[in-house]
Amino acid sequence: MARYSDANCKLCRREGEKLFLKGARCLTDKCAVERRQYAPGQHGQNMRRKISAYGLQLREKQKVRRMYGMLEAQFHNYYEKAAARTGVTGEELVLFLETRLDNLVYRLGFAASRKQARQLVRHRHILVDGRIVDIPSYNVKPRQVIRVKDKSKGLDLVHGALKLGRGDEISWLRLNKASLEGELLELPKRSDIPLTANEQLIVELYSK
Repeated sequence: MARYSDANCKLCRREGEKLFLKGARCLTDKCAVERRQYAPGQHGQNMRRKISAYGLQLREKQKVRRMYGMLEAQFHNYYEKAAARTGVTGEELVLFLETRLDNLVYRLGFAASRKQARQLVRHRHILVDGRIVDIPSYNVKPRQVIRVKDKSKGLDLVHGALKLGRGDEISWLRLNKASLEGELLELPKRSDIPLTANEQLIVELYSK
């Protein structure tokens, strides 16, 4: 299966902002965006061209796609599903991304990054309603309970992530740190989702 294997920090530098792909490192002064505030590559420091409307749309799509850790085909499939729904396409797209199992494991604070969250899911450390689910793209429904498997509760990865306190910030999630258990209380509204992106630009790009 295809996957991105280059340096994650290059992605943040290319988009010109933190995508929080490296977990706790992104919160320190070691963050590549803080140290080198220009695009990667030989000509990164000399890129001063005015960006076009298409370029703005493309950069927004790339930013969101990279933030959630997906390749182009999978991300486009989510757009097609969102476009087929009756609601606002951009909001439906964000909702699809937010209710992925790997994203909710990250939002609950069981992993320091979405990449770590995918690792936890793939390695069968996560239960949904008491059953092991090892598919990161699994669509979680409201009232479903996400829990770290009992044998996996001692993982340093999990305890290191919990120290960041991310799971306490989301109103539409319930988190029990003592039992390493969380629940999707309801489908969130766009205004409640902590995502700094203009999804309408992505819709405009794909609808051309």
